[in-house]
Amino acid sequence: MNRGHSVQIISLLTDFGLKDVYVAEMKAIILQICPEAKIIDISHNIEKFNVRMGAFMLACAAPYFPEGSIHIGVVDPGVGTERRAIIVETQRSWFVGPDNGLLMLAAEKEGIKHVYEIRNKAYMRFQVSHTFHGRDIFAPAAAYLARGIAVSEFGPEIIHYTTPEYAKAKLEENQVKGEILHIDDFGNIITNISISELEKLGVSEGDVISLIIGKDKFQVKLCSAYNEVSKGEALAIIGSHGFLEFSVNLGNAARQFKAEVGKCLKISRKC
Repeated sequence: MNRGHSVQIISLLTDFGLKDVYVAEMKAIILQICPEAKIIDISHNIEKFNVRMGAFMLACAAPYFPEGSIHIGVVDPGVGTERRAIIVETQRSWFVGPDNGLLMLAAEKEGIKHVYEIRNKAYMRFQVSHTFHGRDIFAPAAAYLARGIAVSEFGPEIIHYTTPEYAKAKLEENQVKGEILHIDDFGNIITNISISELEKLGVSEGDVISLIIGKDKFQVKLCSAYNEVSKGEALAIIGSHGFLEFSVNLGNAARQFKAEVGKCLKISRKC
């Protein structure tokens, strides 16, 4: 992979908020090691301990960064336990963070090449706390990676790592099984189903999709704009981040469909 920059871009996504000094400490460590790094904040307002929300936000943002960018994700309720610290190398980026599934939705979209466990203490802070691996492990690793240290120097390659169900929808017979990743402030239901899964089903714009959430079944048209249906009518649409969404024109789909984040769903083409 070509890193592609004279100035290395490092992004940060955490659930730390902005009230405390945690984000500043991570940035300070990065700049001590790699002063020329350009640090970009994706978000620090991920709901506390909500790995799924963090995974979704990271997957939304990562494709818009230049090739060769390094993304640090820290939503880490298992910090201090036996969970591993990892670097994921994809076809176009690196992702640094805990092995809890946070990185994998974004990484899967880019095509995973290798995953390495961070073990080499030479690329950590001299004193690693039990509660702040963002500062003591992930930030240094990203900074040394930005300086050109080969990813294989950080530790052994691993083939078994945490890939949560929401990282990939499943095509089974004539339907796709997925789940609800996120519900935005408009009540749009955002799934983990991509346009490629729809294409495998033979679904294209204008077709009617059968949607099952729990025991409830709905039929909605796949549209290219919200106003292709009447006010208050439900529709399906490929959202701006490439995921299939279910919406209501000038309404709230989550309320209408009684949807919740994490719920499983199935879609198929109406015959």
